Amino acid sequence: MNEKLNNWINWVLYDELMDGKINAPKHLLGNHDYGNGQVITCYKPHSASVSIKAPSGKTSFPMEKVSEEGFYGIYFPTKKFKKNKYRFVTEYYDGTTVTTADCYSFDGLFTDYDAYLFAEGKNYDIYNKMGAHPMTIDGVKGTYFAVWAPDARRVSVVGDFNMWDGQLNPMQIHSVSGVYELFIPDVLPGAVYKYQILTRYGDILYKADPYGNYDQVRPDNANIVADINSYKWKDEKWMAERAKVDRVARTKKPMSIYECHLGSWKKKDEDSDFGFYNYRELAKMLGDYLTEMGYTHVELIGIAEYPFDGSWGYQVTNYYAPTSRYGKPEDFMYFVDYMHEKGISVILDWVPAHFPRDAHGLGRFDGMPLYENSDPRKGEHPDWGTYIFDYGRNEVANFLTSNALFWVEKYHVDGLRVDAVASMLYLDYGKQDGQWVANKNGGKENLEAIELLQNINTLMEERNPGAYLIAEESTAWPGVTAPASMQGLGFLFKWNMGWMNDFLEYMKLDPYFKKFNHNRLTFSLSYAYAENYILVISHDEVVHLKCSMLGKMPGLEFDKFANLRTAYGFMLGHPGKKLLFMGQEFGQQREWSEARSLDWWLLDNPLHKGVQEYVKELNHLYTKYDAFYYNDNEVMGFEWLKVDDADSGIVTFVRRGKSSKDQIMVICNFVPVERKGYRIGVPCLTEYTEILNSDDKKFGGLGRTNKGKKLVAEEAPCDRSDKSMLIDIPPLSTIILKYDYK
Repeated sequence: MNEKLNNWINWVLYDELMDGKINAPKHLLGNHDYGNGQVITCYKPHSASVSIKAPSGKTSFPMEKVSEEGFYGIYFPTKKFKKNKYRFVTEYYDGTTVTTADCYSFDGLFTDYDAYLFAEGKNYDIYNKMGAHPMTIDGVKGTYFAVWAPDARRVSVVGDFNMWDGQLNPMQIHSVSGVYELFIPDVLPGAVYKYQILTRYGDILYKADPYGNYDQVRPDNANIVADINSYKWKDEKWMAERAKVDRVARTKKPMSIYECHLGSWKKKDEDSDFGFYNYRELAKMLGDYLTEMGYTHVELIGIAEYPFDGSWGYQVTNYYAPTSRYGKPEDFMYFVDYMHEKGISVILDWVPAHFPRDAHGLGRFDGMPLYENSDPRKGEHPDWGTYIFDYGRNEVANFLTSNALFWVEKYHVDGLRVDAVASMLYLDYGKQDGQWVANKNGGKENLEAIELLQNINTLMEERNPGAYLIAEESTAWPGVTAPASMQGLGFLFKWNMGWMNDFLEYMKLDPYFKKFNHNRLTFSLSYAYAENYILVISHDEVVHLKCSMLGKMPGLEFDKFANLRTAYGFMLGHPGKKLLFMGQEFGQQREWSEARSLDWWLLDNPLHKGVQEYVKELNHLYTKYDAFYYNDNEVMGFEWLKVDDADSGIVTFVRRGKSSKDQIMVICNFVPVERKGYRIGVPCLTEYTEILNSDDKKFGGLGRTNKGKKLVAEEAPCDRSDKSMLIDIPPLSTIILKYDYK
């Protein structure tokens, strides 16, 4: 062996390389100055010979085979090659020759400043460094990989480009940050990879990339290198307009949300576990449908990658990757782009409350608790069998904060609905005594999670004006939608779970018993202005033997449909933005299952078609008249007129917009009793026009409407007013009247 080469080699590092334990391979491999000359080394196991040459040169220099394991080196008395301006030519025993750049000759891209910000939890663009990023460095195409694994003994990139051999591409650890990085030449988009991690205890783990952007279709679970920066967006106008809408203005806009699970909205092949439409196909079909139906927003469940279909996407393993079930990342970008073209905002379900134990996922990522708290009383959900994020660890908080920003900034998503917020806020959520630990003040509030949510909401408002977060929070936690600057959590909206539970319990009752449960219908108005609410009838209400919405309704078939139309009419009039889960808009009969399409064939039945037409009409009225939404959070936007006559089963109320014109009066009859010439109190002496009646024949009713009738108020006390009028009210119906206040 060349004496200079022998003297330069660090034999301790050499032994670590041979043992598969090296975490700083650039200290041994690559291009190194040595006095006035240089040493270049490489590790090419199973090779016959390696030579070195300039990228375009014809002259090659044979490297000395230091060991039969495949370690090669060469000493040049002068600095022959600059930095990475050389290529290895490797010949294998079968005659195959491979020419490639040296991955250990490229400088790292993860800077000390990156490390500092990451350790502080403030590297909010960390997704531009972590993960797999195709790029060209000094004319060499390849992929830069970076992963955080501070307790690992060694981390390697393995994939279909290196025979999944962890000894071929060990990564370089960056200082004390615990981040490993490596640029690998010739690894291009489409390459399949994972991280092979040697733990401190000698175990070998194969982990998916926490920041990976594209995954294999389940049940395979490796990552795929993807370029998510090449898509050409067409929604510049949408994004510019979105940025002009501040927090207050957003609450005064209409929101009619269609909650949707793409895989079961429509399936291409019902008999195949892989018979999904592509994001691009779904964009056209769903976007056109939502436009026709008058929806303003679509909320997608199950987009961040997850392994088990039955989790619906609430057991996430890859937070930075849209699920590959429906296509590639650029296909999902097209989906969002198309929705914006159709004027539809896109909301994603986001799950920072917990993550599953799948072996390839975040759990025990580097052999030790990393993303989860090491104390099982803080780091595990006993009821769900999942891990809880360690919100107090800066790098974990950074992971989640950056992920929220990632979906909005990289994929142009307009909002995030945050799942299971209550489980984040309470340390004792779903736990018995002895299964949880109090905070530093002795309370059950999760102070670190609170701080995280406040920070995410504040940052979102600062960096992406017009984007917003929605809380699925099922308790009476105060100030969920108050700004973080006012000690609130900072969300813009909160799901109104209380209204949903009370209202559905009321609607399920036989009409005779409704008068004994009248408070279930009216109680929600006592707290309607405590938060910025969204009224929801979500997927959770039509699964696990809860019945479909139509199935919840009492009575025979005709009455079930009449009840359902009445329920949707009341929901439209009640203060709060609106959300219906897919299938509810046409009276899906079966409970929802992620494994099959909605029962679109039901639309051949006039009653189901009628419900669909009714919801369409409700949506279009909702966006046409601002009385339905403009003052959702103002007391003056709503007033009961008839509310305390439980025996009649009738309630009436007023909705007011931003002017005295086109105000709305809603009449709901929740019992199967027709009221002809029925006197009701009204807000003023004027003429009223019926703009919707749920008993209209086009909606599946019998046509007992007030069309063509002159509805004029007179000075006659009734209900809570000194003015009233006579009107015909069909059984089990909602009537909507329009009037100008005088």
